[in-house]
Amino acid sequence: MQGHYFHQDLYVARAIFKANPDRHGDIGSRTDGFVAHVASFRSIEMLDIRPIVSAVPGIVFRQADLMQLPKDLVGEFDSISSLHAIEHFGLGRYGDPVDAYGYKKAIANVRELLKPGGTFYFSVPIGRQRIEFNGQRVFSVAHLLQVLEGKFAVVGFSYVDDAGDFHPNVELTEEVVRGNCGCTFGCGIFTLKAV
Repeated sequence: MQGHYFHQDLYVARAIFKANPDRHGDIGSRTDGFVAHVASFRSIEMLDIRPIVSAVPGIVFRQADLMQLPKDLVGEFDSISSLHAIEHFGLGRYGDPVDAYGYKKAIANVRELLKPGGTFYFSVPIGRQRIEFNGQRVFSVAHLLQVLEGKFAVVGFSYVDDAGDFHPNVELTEEVVRGNCGCTFGCGIFTLKAV
């Protein structure tokens, strides 16, 4: 019971259960973990660039590239999750167009899809800022806070460390931010409010 996916999937699914939003959307999260967790107690709308055929009750799928804003969904969601997905946007690994700013476009578009004050559950790898070939981006915490500024307020932060252990409700002090939680390849889990 360790690792990025185990902890983030369980933690965020529990948060959604507690919040009980009217309409929850997900962007690119793991279907056999997080999406399945949430679908066990409520409906969830999945948006993913990859084609997925789902006949599972409570899971509604729509193929979409979130680097492009789906205009018909603007302001439609009370909450959105994207767990361990946005670090891949714009790198071409999943059939998406190569775009150095793909992750920034996706984050800005998530803000547009949320109702005012809506919640964004967001996780990505954290550590020294870099791109890992044919893999993903790894973000410094400071860079993430800079990208989120003006779009979202951080209302909660947790992380999974390099050993796979979970650290809930961590204060983002200067030392924590500067040191990336002591991680080389950790997982930062943000609870954000649209501003």
